[in-house]
Amino acid sequence: MGAESHSDGASEPQRSRRFPQLTRDTARPEGGGRAASGEHAAPARQWPLLSVMGGVAVGLLLVALDAFRIGGIVIGLALLGGAALRWALPSVGMLAVRSRFTDLLTYGVLGFVIVILSLMVQPKPWLHVPFLDDIVHFTVRSGP
Repeated sequence: MGAESHSDGASEPQRSRRFPQLTRDTARPEGGGRAASGEHAAPARQWPLLSVMGGVAVGLLLVALDAFRIGGIVIGLALLGGAALRWALPSVGMLAVRSRFTDLLTYGVLGFVIVILSLMVQPKPWLHVPFLDDIVHFTVRSGP
């Protein structure tokens, strides 16, 4: 008797697993909700993004004041902090751009590369990587 009631097909429409031909909306990224409740002011709701942007602004100010190495390290650490916030918090507001994995990978790799390059900047680098001397020797310094 239960099989007869489901066999007519009129009770539930078939849902297709294909993507619609016309996209009407986009989904928010995972964790893209407000970081604080709606009763708070707009800046308080977006504190993760503002903290990362504040760190980058401080780093850029240091670069403008001729402390290039320290400014670059601060910028890279701000991005690494953004990756940590994206990993640790369930809701980070506008700091969430894509999926959690993509955001972690992007913020983490960019932050790490900026910190490493800031440590290696000339003159008198704080970090010396020996195999890079060989690469520079064969690419830039080789000549007639």
